Amino acid sequence: MSGVFGAVSQKDCTTDLFYGVDYQTHLGTEYGGIAVLSGKRIYRQIHDISQSQFKSKFYEDYKKFQGKYGIGAISDSDAQPMFLNTKFGSFAVCMAGLIENTNELIKDLHKRGHSFSETEDGSSNSVEVVAKLISEGDDFVSGIEHMLSKIIGSASVLLLCKDGIYAARDRFGYTALAIGKRDKDFAVCSETCSFPNTGFEIQKFLMPGEIVLINENGIKQVRGGGDTNQTCSFLWIYAGFPASTYEGINVEAVRERCGAALARRDKDIQVDVVSGVPDSGTAHAIGYAKESKKPYRRPLVKYTPGYGRSYAPPVQEIRDRVAKMKLIPIKEVIDGNRIIVCEDSIVRGTQLKNFTINKLYDNGAKEIHVRPACPPLMFPCKFCLSTRSIHELAARKAIKDIEGKDIEDVSKYTDHATKEYKKMVEWIEKDIGVNTLRYQTLEDMIKAIGLPREKLCTYCWNGECLAKGNLLP
Repeated sequence: MSGVFGAVSQKDCTTDLFYGVDYQTHLGTEYGGIAVLSGKRIYRQIHDISQSQFKSKFYEDYKKFQGKYGIGAISDSDAQPMFLNTKFGSFAVCMAGLIENTNELIKDLHKRGHSFSETEDGSSNSVEVVAKLISEGDDFVSGIEHMLSKIIGSASVLLLCKDGIYAARDRFGYTALAIGKRDKDFAVCSETCSFPNTGFEIQKFLMPGEIVLINENGIKQVRGGGDTNQTCSFLWIYAGFPASTYEGINVEAVRERCGAALARRDKDIQVDVVSGVPDSGTAHAIGYAKESKKPYRRPLVKYTPGYGRSYAPPVQEIRDRVAKMKLIPIKEVIDGNRIIVCEDSIVRGTQLKNFTINKLYDNGAKEIHVRPACPPLMFPCKFCLSTRSIHELAARKAIKDIEGKDIEDVSKYTDHATKEYKKMVEWIEKDIGVNTLRYQTLEDMIKAIGLPREKLCTYCWNGECLAKGNLLP
């Protein structure tokens, strides 16, 4: 995952930029970076934030920068922003999204004379690919249009240059971009939770494929948006911050509605306590508790925001260590109780089993009933890096064991009304060791979000992609 933030000020943007980028840090754990236009030069700083928070790494840096325009990013995979000198001027660019055809694009760019810097692990930086594609245009706008037309996957970008900040949302709207206004100053971001405390108010959400130029003169649309919108549903269910809003719909409100929907399908379960796995499961649990009229309590609490998300790090060992250390059980709340555990999702199932369920049982839980707020994940995300290998997914492990082999067509397992779906859920229920496991239905999840189904990406649950031509074979 990754998040971007840009600031435009009549005087100096650096304070807004520092705090604005920091408000994106729940979307990444590996790299943070900022770039500021000062006079005619772009000054850039990138840090590894895998072992420390963005604020501590950049607190001294940002005070040395000064300028009216600035962009920044948080990322799990790519060091950014990238800087490039081109025939039409120098620029810095950062990106939120996932490019599925990076290797193919690099081969094609090599043929046309481009060269690439190698990263420490030998891979290529997707944001550098974006920059090189943009450089093939005749100007910044045609370069961005060229880039958007070439990639498979998603790339919402902020481009900093002498004109200001060009903001472009990916063609099919998988990732979000919002513009905020404060007097005559502007900001653009992935996560609108960066607006309230910095004084900005939401002005608009960019349409898929839309490109705007933001500078001290205001906002100018330079390319209109398209009709196909496939906003990532997982933004509301898990990835987004509770105070953020996408397409005018708040994350916290959606999660409460998801929890309420889970409770309405749970009339036969008798429990003493409703809980959520912090932090993303908390609002789902609040919705469940309100609907079921059962008390919401906190048998597990997260120790400081510094531990971050166990889901985000790219290495399993790190994910497990964060999952183990961040949640502290409270025996006085757990002991002797029958507990509903609301979770945003079950990806691999190992962290839930080893670091959540076991802690509850070890502290005297009488019964544990798990309620994920979305359906079983079936396909690795190709647009936002929300899920990874298909073989890691708990549902796919269950299917392989049931079928005796990997199968391509899993449609009978994605329909919650089939016997195959029931067997799969029972397998996962037994594997994680709980009394009952009941997933959210796709229909209830979509209803909780509140957008038409055709405007949401549900690929990781049912493998469907409405944006034709945006998947590799």
